[in-house]
Amino acid sequence: MPKRKSLGRGLSALIPEGTILVDERGFFFCPIDSISPNPYQPRQDFSDAELTELANSIKEKGVIQPILVSRTKDGFQLIAGERRWRAAQKAGLDTIPAWVRDASPSEALELALVENLQRKDLNSIEEASAYQELMQRFDLTQEALSAKIGKDRSTIANLLRLLRLPQTFQQDLIQNRLTTGHARVIVSIESPSVQRTLRDLIIKKALSVRQTESLAKKLQTQPKSQRIEADHYLNSLAKDLQRSLGTKVTITKQGKKGRIIIEYYSDGEFDRLIDRLL
Repeated sequence: MPKRKSLGRGLSALIPEGTILVDERGFFFCPIDSISPNPYQPRQDFSDAELTELANSIKEKGVIQPILVSRTKDGFQLIAGERRWRAAQKAGLDTIPAWVRDASPSEALELALVENLQRKDLNSIEEASAYQELMQRFDLTQEALSAKIGKDRSTIANLLRLLRLPQTFQQDLIQNRLTTGHARVIVSIESPSVQRTLRDLIIKKALSVRQTESLAKKLQTQPKSQRIEADHYLNSLAKDLQRSLGTKVTITKQGKKGRIIIEYYSDGEFDRLIDRLL
């Protein structure tokens, strides 16, 4: 593998002399409008309130830590520092301090994902998605990825399992309605209806992970044949309602109680369903 250029003395080879002023510390002030975002950014949740707070800090003290970019034919692409870049835009800056990393597109992608995985504020779904992206893009096994990023293989495996959860459950994780510990208990359950029941009780009763584990065992003590039969019956009823109403219907049951969820996707469809039900 060819040796990568260092960040300091290598800058002169990366940036044509006279076009960008390089600071004595090795970074340069990059025009903000010449930077494109990282298309493989693992972090998806950028709080507007936090960006505003950071922008106010930047207005007062400037950008303390340079961002990391790679050179492209059209300018630069972010590798790391998207929050700082967004906040600098919000603060009205024209330039931002940046390091240049001489990297091929695949190396830039790997750097971006690995750097973001080292952050402490990625939620578990973002982290799991980043692991999956690395493995798929670079044809890595869990063992190879473990060695590359310095994470235990079992940690990677447990997080990847969370991507098996329904999207609604993943959103619960992202929005802190469920913790990673809760989600690990839920994903270990085979029955979708038991998963849904457990998820609802966790949120409604603010159960701890230990309480969740205990409840999960109780919910699964019912003979498997009975659970399968009950799930099949509820799924059959839901399909009948879907055909009748022309929209997605979900039925969940907990003891003698339960929910029938009828979804709609526009104001017109809402009016149609109300007319039908009334």
